[in-house]
Amino acid sequence: MKSNQKQVKLTFIGGLLTLAMFSACSKSDGEPGNVENKNKGVQMSANTQFGNILTDADGKTLYFFSNDTKGASTCSGNCLATWPIYYSSETSTDLKIDKSLIGEITREDGSKQNTFKGWPLYYYAGDSQSGQVKGDAVNKIWYVAKPDYLLMVANAQLIGHDTKNYLGDYTEGTGKTIYLTDDKGRTLYAFKPDKFNKNNYTAADFSNDAIWPIFQKETGALPSLVRTADIAVITVYGKKQLTFKGWPLYYFGQDTQRGDNKGISFPRVGVWPIVNDNSAVAPAN
Repeated sequence: MKSNQKQVKLTFIGGLLTLAMFSACSKSDGEPGNVENKNKGVQMSANTQFGNILTDADGKTLYFFSNDTKGASTCSGNCLATWPIYYSSETSTDLKIDKSLIGEITREDGSKQNTFKGWPLYYYAGDSQSGQVKGDAVNKIWYVAKPDYLLMVANAQLIGHDTKNYLGDYTEGTGKTIYLTDDKGRTLYAFKPDKFNKNNYTAADFSNDAIWPIFQKETGALPSLVRTADIAVITVYGKKQLTFKGWPLYYFGQDTQRGDNKGISFPRVGVWPIVNDNSAVAPAN
């Protein structure tokens, strides 16, 4: 009789242990609040309208600000009520994201903010739910953050090689101008003597390429300001060069700092203009 009672007791204890182990496994494997398995940091999410975009760990959309061309945040005061900053001490748990592209800056108020390819990251207060992208193209200077932009949009003061301030019409003056950059904020230029999809600057041996390097990146996502029809790729002595509205695109070799746009006055104003949505189509050959 005692033997049977002992057997029943052992069976009961064994059942409790099995149930506890099963419960622990289930909680670890499936519960979204589990710390070990929860997404952390910047994530890549597929959006039906915008393709791959960057979000926080909960799927909330992140944005770039065109005014932040130099890599520091220029959104402060009332701006932050609409565009709160994004920060996480965790870089990313998303294997699709190159973690070396995620950075961290310290704002003037001492708070931290994450960056992607040097662009500070923000939320949009108008996005009340995960997956919403209501902040893209607001005032033509806020864009949904993407991991693979081919071009980006800057909004900054033009300061020439001669250190003078210029407006978008190349007269001297103080004020921001919208223009295109590469994905990391480096200014792109057109060459006035070029023709539609025809580079008239670069030498066959590329001996002058260091002064005005051709922009060779070919593929990637476009910000909403840029139409796909305005983009093409040409071949220049065996190398590829991107064009915008028929204008071959170049860097300026002396733009050594992120956000520089010195080329607009070199060798004189108007020879190497910036490009934007207002740029005329390049003339035919």
